[in-house]
Amino acid sequence: MTASRPLGIAEELRGAGLRVTAARVALLETVRAGDHLSAEAIASGVRERVGHISVQAVYEALHALTDAGLIRRIEPPGSPARFEGRVGDNHHHLVCRSCGVLADVDCAVGQAPCLTASDDHGFSIDEAEVIYWGLCPGCSTARSSSAP
Repeated sequence: MTASRPLGIAEELRGAGLRVTAARVALLETVRAGDHLSAEAIASGVRERVGHISVQAVYEALHALTDAGLIRRIEPPGSPARFEGRVGDNHHHLVCRSCGVLADVDCAVGQAPCLTASDDHGFSIDEAEVIYWGLCPGCSTARSSSAP
């Protein structure tokens, strides 16, 4: 019996019913190599890998990859949309109120208890978004040292 190897990006795209293009491969590599990247940062990373790509093409690819479940779009209030490669595990996020840095945080208890709403109003719930707000360690330190 042989060990299964992880799918390559081209195989993942095909498996999701998407056409394999150099731009989509580069975009997925960029998102997975980065940390909660904006569309502009992703466009820059794709350009480093494949050369010129229009912003419109980046947005179209982000939309297709998000719809296919290969990447996740998060939109903290007051912040541009960010994209990440960590999908399917219902994790949450920490956001610094001062500098805007984002960090992943796993569910606090058990296997995604936040998917059990106190009243689901008949909805079939498959995802929950929890955003914790506060100050990151760097901003907390800076605020403490500048306090009178």
